[in-house]
Amino acid sequence: MTSPGPEALIWQRTVLHASVHRLQQLPAPEWPEIAVAGRSNVGKSSLINRLVGRRQLVRTSGVPGKTRGLNFYLVDSRLVLVDLPGYGFAKVSQGERAAWQQLIAGYLSSRPNLAAVVLLLDLRHPLKPSDRDFAFRVRERQLLLVPVYTKADKLSAGERARHAAALDAGLAVAAADRCIVSAQSGLGIAPLQSLLAALGERCYVEKPF
Repeated sequence: MTSPGPEALIWQRTVLHASVHRLQQLPAPEWPEIAVAGRSNVGKSSLINRLVGRRQLVRTSGVPGKTRGLNFYLVDSRLVLVDLPGYGFAKVSQGERAAWQQLIAGYLSSRPNLAAVVLLLDLRHPLKPSDRDFAFRVRERQLLLVPVYTKADKLSAGERARHAAALDAGLAVAAADRCIVSAQSGLGIAPLQSLLAALGERCYVEKPF
């Protein structure tokens, strides 16, 4: 497959490529994929909308647990953002929670074109056991984990630095290996776009699919 080059990704045209509720529905691996994960209500929908420049591409909701499957968004026919169901949401049945976990685990284990897993964490709050567990499962599969700290506009610059340092320590990541963003203000969005484009480019080169 010929690499398009990271500069070709201009975040101009994004469409919903597929919605998957069973592993048998997974689309063919045609483009690099970057999974976007995080606790319910961490701001996944708002961040994806900001990345692609579309206010309502992904429906935002104040109700946690709105995303019930895997939603594949194709960006510029070159990269796919995969919106995973939020974890840590208590108000669903045990069976539904188990089905989500099985779907996410099966997806993470089966995609040869998975370039990275972006893990969103609310910068205002300390690391939770479910965040730590998800990060462990991603690393256990030898996948690239990219922590992204959201809702930075809610904190002062000093608070951002302190909270980010605590999350860095909890995840055992260096400051250079994570991003701080705000979907509301646009803080950090351009650097994150560049990073995701570069990860997609690297996937074209390094992963045969």
